[in-house]
Amino acid sequence: MTAPGGVERAFARSAHDRLAEHRHDAEWFAARWAAPDAAVVVVAPDEVAMDGDRLRRVPAGEAPPGERVLLGQSGDQMQLAVIVADIPPDLGPERVRSAGSRLTADEAGLAVHAVGLANWHRTHPRCARCGTPTVVAQAGHVRRCPACEALHFPRTDPAVIMLATDAADRALLGRHPSWAPRRYSTLAGFVEPGETLEDAVRREIAEETAVRVGTVRYAGSQPWPFPSSLMVGFFADAESDEIRVDGNEIADARWFSREELSELVAAQALFLPGIVSISRWLIETWLRGGHQGHDS
Repeated sequence: MTAPGGVERAFARSAHDRLAEHRHDAEWFAARWAAPDAAVVVVAPDEVAMDGDRLRRVPAGEAPPGERVLLGQSGDQMQLAVIVADIPPDLGPERVRSAGSRLTADEAGLAVHAVGLANWHRTHPRCARCGTPTVVAQAGHVRRCPACEALHFPRTDPAVIMLATDAADRALLGRHPSWAPRRYSTLAGFVEPGETLEDAVRREIAEETAVRVGTVRYAGSQPWPFPSSLMVGFFADAESDEIRVDGNEIADARWFSREELSELVAAQALFLPGIVSISRWLIETWLRGGHQGHDS
């Protein structure tokens, strides 16, 4: 998806057919892996093997040992991956957040699919019901308990990320206590049980800055498998402008006009989040006039 000003969200499009109907067929999956032209992507939690600006694919017979997973199919190309604890140095390991700015949208979609599975397998080795070590099933998309037969599926934690603007069209940005003093971003937080996405936006902004929010508008979403989030982006209309930061999640928060923020960034007096983040996309969209808030 492209913002009105032309800024594209990283990890925002997954073009491959995931072939979920074949995941139960172990023989079919084994045949795909044994095909003469089979090539696989090598991934670890938060890392992918890279060949310049593209995902590195190695012949299936030469892939390092690990969990074999089916990603799907793109055109005529079968998309397979192997999950390892550490990618061998000769395969060019690189963090996904770094590589994502250079990958095509299609390859970025494959990367976050594979890394999301890698993180889930790493953190869920045992049955949540009885504690027995689980085994991988359904081409890497299920873990099955051999003791109680429970099936465990990959989890995704919904989180809201939002750019609030006030009646003067200033944007609210904050800084986490662990960040460098000049780095600011949009506010964000996890959705709680029994809560709508819109209410999570209002609650998080109020908790972190004491700013009250009224209208909330969906903007877009982004998978963020570090380890298992889905970032759901929003624009929000602030109904108050007095800021009182909580001191825990947010060390400082400020209102910025477009002109002020652009000048500070140009002078390197303020730093925005990386270009692969939906937070950056929300900010860039607003800077280019793509967000129209306070409709009333």
